[in-house]
Amino acid sequence: MGLMGLGTVGSGVMQIIEENQRHLQQQIGCPIEVSRVLVRDMKKKRDIVTPHDKLTTNPADIINDPDIHLIVEVIGGVELTKEYLLQAIENGKHIVTANKNLMGTYGVEILRKAKEHGCDVFYEASVGGGIPIIRPLVESFAADRVHKIMGIVNGTTNFILSKLSKDSETFEVVLEEAQKLGYAESDPTDDIEGIDSAYKISILGSLGFQTNLTISDVCSQGISNITKRDVWYGKKLDCEIKLLAIAERDANGISLSVEPVMIHQNHPLASVNGVNNAICVYSDAVGETIFYGQGAGSLPTAHSVVGDIVAVAKNMNQGVSGRSLPETHEEKRIKSDDEIYEKYFILIEANNGNSSISNIISSLDGIFDTIECFDKSIDENACNEIMIKTQLISKSNLNKVLRKIEELSVVEKVASVYRMEGISA
Repeated sequence: MGLMGLGTVGSGVMQIIEENQRHLQQQIGCPIEVSRVLVRDMKKKRDIVTPHDKLTTNPADIINDPDIHLIVEVIGGVELTKEYLLQAIENGKHIVTANKNLMGTYGVEILRKAKEHGCDVFYEASVGGGIPIIRPLVESFAADRVHKIMGIVNGTTNFILSKLSKDSETFEVVLEEAQKLGYAESDPTDDIEGIDSAYKISILGSLGFQTNLTISDVCSQGISNITKRDVWYGKKLDCEIKLLAIAERDANGISLSVEPVMIHQNHPLASVNGVNNAICVYSDAVGETIFYGQGAGSLPTAHSVVGDIVAVAKNMNQGVSGRSLPETHEEKRIKSDDEIYEKYFILIEANNGNSSISNIISSLDGIFDTIECFDKSIDENACNEIMIKTQLISKSNLNKVLRKIEELSVVEKVASVYRMEGISA
């Protein structure tokens, strides 16, 4: 085996292999030997001890080594890493990767190349860290039809939103705490703007719906604009705000989104806190299935990587390599905004005065079924606020209604708009 990367996850892979060699050998029938390790700096001090003669800074030492059967990629990156792996596949090497960005962008191309050369490509660790979700989607739901996948797939944002729900701090304060604890990067953009989650839901959607989906098919929105007031209103509605990655399909097509959602407290995802992840799969035969656990970290992610290594080795021993690659036989049709119907929470700031509220309610008569008004609910200096819960409405009609609301002279602004989930009425 060649290991590309000896950072957090790579070190975890080495640790698990070293500590569990006997157990792994019993499963596979032969030992696993990490013969070369790609690193950026040969002289860097590391927590895990690796013989110096196994280290290299040259990817070709692994890609072109005829004695290496399997490459584990945990270096990250997209464009250059793709070229490494495509060349490795052409050389007949099997691949295990934890690279969600790579698989969410070029997964179709990589899997196609692997099929041509009879190679395995496994990527369980690319979504959900230590949670087994990819192989179940491919294998366990093979005889079922998945119509919705919805989950919390980013631990950083879930930690932040959990703290906002529990404490009275601002988003900026909680983000700084997450960075100090190591849950958020110094540049947290990919996490808090939903980019990380978008890559992951494109992978899950592709597998669950057997079609070729990429990050460009995902409509994404982050959490940086969430306020204490939004959290307060959520609790008034018995809801928690969570950043949810959602893939849905019906007879009209597929929709993919990442967005902060008000989800009812009775839904299992509402109680997922801290850095934990959870993914709900909805299918015709089984109904709702939930996968829950640690979504990040050295050992949980490395555990998934080693599980894939075992799967590759078993396939090699049985002579069935390349035969378990996921099939993408369904036609891709992404829904338009006219075809996507959801329920929404809308918060409007109105001019002071009861007549303003009356005018707004009168203007909105017949558009929304449920309108609730609150007078200076949190801040005594605030404008009057109107909370609206919609019934099912298309995204395109919602946008038209929001423009109409903003044009009303008595409206200061539309302060917040959130999709709602788990609301029965």
